[in-house]
Amino acid sequence: MKSIPINKRPEILAPVGGTEQLTAALRCGTDAVYFGLPDFNARRSADNFAGEKLPETIALCHERGVRVYVTVNTLVFDRELENVYRTIDAACAAHADGLIVQDLAVASYAKEKWPDVALVASTQMAVHNVEGTMLLKEMGFSRAVAARELTLAEIREIHEKTGMDIEVFVHGAHCMGVSGICYISSMRGGRSGNRGLCAQPCRMDCTLCGRDHALSLKDLSYIEHIGELADAGVCSLKIEGRMKRAEYVAAAVTACRAVMDGNEPDMETLRAVFSRSGFTDGYLTGKRDLSMFGYRTKEDVTAADQVLKALAKLYEKEPQNIPVDMYLKVCADEPASLTVTDGNVSFTAAGAVPQIPKTLPLTEEYAERYLSKTGGTPYCLRKLSVYAEGDVMLPASDLNELRRKALEGLGKERVKAFEHAASMCAANAPQKAGNKPSDALKCGGRENALRARFESSEQLFSGCPPTVILPLKEINKGAIDKAMACGAERILAEIPPVVWPSHMESARSQLAKLKDINITDVYVENLGALKLAREFGFTAHGGMMLNILNSVSLEKHLDPGLEDACVSFEMPAADMRKLVHRERAGAVVYGYLPLMKFRACPARGKDGCGSCKGLNILTDRKGEKFTVICREKQYSELLNCVPLYAADRNLPDLSFKLLYFTTETAEECAEITRLAGEKAPLPGRRTAGLYFRELL
Repeated sequence: MKSIPINKRPEILAPVGGTEQLTAALRCGTDAVYFGLPDFNARRSADNFAGEKLPETIALCHERGVRVYVTVNTLVFDRELENVYRTIDAACAAHADGLIVQDLAVASYAKEKWPDVALVASTQMAVHNVEGTMLLKEMGFSRAVAARELTLAEIREIHEKTGMDIEVFVHGAHCMGVSGICYISSMRGGRSGNRGLCAQPCRMDCTLCGRDHALSLKDLSYIEHIGELADAGVCSLKIEGRMKRAEYVAAAVTACRAVMDGNEPDMETLRAVFSRSGFTDGYLTGKRDLSMFGYRTKEDVTAADQVLKALAKLYEKEPQNIPVDMYLKVCADEPASLTVTDGNVSFTAAGAVPQIPKTLPLTEEYAERYLSKTGGTPYCLRKLSVYAEGDVMLPASDLNELRRKALEGLGKERVKAFEHAASMCAANAPQKAGNKPSDALKCGGRENALRARFESSEQLFSGCPPTVILPLKEINKGAIDKAMACGAERILAEIPPVVWPSHMESARSQLAKLKDINITDVYVENLGALKLAREFGFTAHGGMMLNILNSVSLEKHLDPGLEDACVSFEMPAADMRKLVHRERAGAVVYGYLPLMKFRACPARGKDGCGSCKGLNILTDRKGEKFTVICREKQYSELLNCVPLYAADRNLPDLSFKLLYFTTETAEECAEITRLAGEKAPLPGRRTAGLYFRELL
C-alpha cells in the first residue's frame, strides 16, 4: 500500500463525545475533531462540551495543531433562535475553526456574525448533487458533508464541478434513510433525528420480503479506499461515532493514519471494537445489494472485550510529535533566555541569572540533557543552539523551569494563530410574528386554499383543488388536459426530492420540455431542485422536506427564489403561529407521509429487482404495515402506516394547506378533499402527527 503524498492528504476528522474520546483522538494522531455543545447538535445524548471547558478544550486541540468543528446541526424553532445564536457565539468566541450546520437560520447568523469561521453543510441538509452543492456555495458554505449514499464517481464529479471542499464519512454507522429527510423516529415516537434525538427505530426488527432486520445496514468503512477518496479531491475523512467509546475512536483514527502512511490498517481490531455483522462499502462502490444489510449480534458485542485493553494503550501517553528548535542564551549578570520555535511561531522565556560555576561551565551537552525533557507535552527537541558568554552556569532546576515556561508560552502562541473576531455588523434578529394573519394571507383569493399533490394523473377527479402537483415523470399533454378538465388552474411539476448525479441528465431533459407544454411552476423539496428551478427560469414552490421550522429559515429559503413554501410537518401548530411571512407558507394536512428514503432498497432480492412491481409491505415488530414504494429505481420510499389528517383541527391561518396523495384511488382522493374542504373529520385510523405534540 502506497502512502498518500503530504500535499494530497485529506484531514482525519474524529468524533468526540467527551473528554476521554478527545484524549484518544489527539493522542492517536487525528488532524481535526468535531463535537457538540449541550444543545442544538445531532448527538444531544453525548457528554459534549460547554462553559469554561469549551475554550480550554479548543485551546488544547489548537496547541497540538488540531482543528475543531462544532456541530450546531439541528433544526430550531423561533422560540429557540436567541439560544442557538448564543451557542454559536460561544463556539466562535472560543475560536472553533468551523461550524457544522443544518438549519439556514443557523447558517445565516453564523456567516454574518462570524464570517471567518468555516461554514460546513451537514449531511442532514441532504445535499447529494452538483446543483445543491453549488447553491450551498452561493449561500456562503465553504464545505459540504457528502450524502453517505454517493458513489466514488459521484463524489469526484461534485468536487470537480463545484470546487467545493467535500467531507466524506469514511467509517461508522450507516443511516438506512437519507439523512435529514428521515422522519420515522419523530413520527413514530416524537424524537426527531433532525433535532438530535433519533431513537433509531430502523434498528428494531422488522420484516420485508421474508427478511428480518430489513432496515438495518452494516456500518460503512471506506478506510481501505482512502487513497481513491484523496484522488477524488476529498478534503476530510469523517469518522462517525460521537456516542462511541474512546477505544473505538482510537482504533478508527489509527487505522486511517496507517493508510495515510502506506501501512495496512488493522481492520480486524476495528471490526471487533464495533460493527454490525462487519462493514460495507456498497454505496461508494455502487454495489447496493443485500450484502449491505446487517445488525449487531451477541458475537459483535463480546468481540469488543478482546481488544479494549490493547486499544487503550494506544492513547496512554501524550505523543511528542511537534518538533521544536531551541536557542539558549546565557550571559553573565543578566537573566538567561530560551527561545523556542516550531518553524511558524516562536516564544522567548526569561529565566534566572546564571551562576558562577563551581566546577565546569555550561556546555551544550549539559543544557540538552535537561531541555530535551519534554515529556508530558506534545513537543520534542529537534535542534538546540547554545550561546554562553563568559564563565556561566545554570543549575538543572533553572533549565527545567526555563524549558517549562518557554514551551507553555509557545503553546499559547500556537493557540493565538487560530483566533478570529466577530464581525462589526450585528446579525439580523428575526421579525416578530403578528397575532393576526396578514392582509396578504391569500392564495387565489382564498385563505388556507387547498393544494393537492397526486402520485399520478389517474388519481385526478372532477372538482380537484385549483393548484395540482404532479411528479415530473407524470407531466405530459394528456395529464395537463385532464387536470384542467378536473378544475385545476395551475399545475406544478414535482422535481424528485432525491436526484442522484447519475440521474441528473434525465431530470434536466424532462424539465427542458415543460415550457413547451406551458408548465411554468415547479415543486421542490431539496436545494438541488431549487437550483435547477432557478436555472430553467421556473417559479418554484417549496415542499415539506425542505425542513423549515422557523421564520428565518423560511425567509432564507424564499430568498433564493421560492414563491412560497410548505413548512415541515415536524412543526407544532403553536410554532406555526409565530411564523413571519405566513402569507407565503403552507402546511400538509393529509397524507401517508414519506418517513424514509432509501438508495439501498430493503425490498431488493438476491436477484436484484427481479419481479418486484414497485410496491411492497414492511411489517414492524408491533405488526404495523408500511408501504415501500419504488421511485423509478432511483430510490425507494417508506410511507407511514397511518395517514396524517389535520384539516379538521385548529391550525393557524396559512397561505395554503396541502393534501399529499400517494396510493389512494381517485374516489378516495375526491372524498378526502371534500372532507378537508369542509374541515370535517376523517373516518378510520388517522394521526394529527406532531402538530399538537411537543417535539423533542
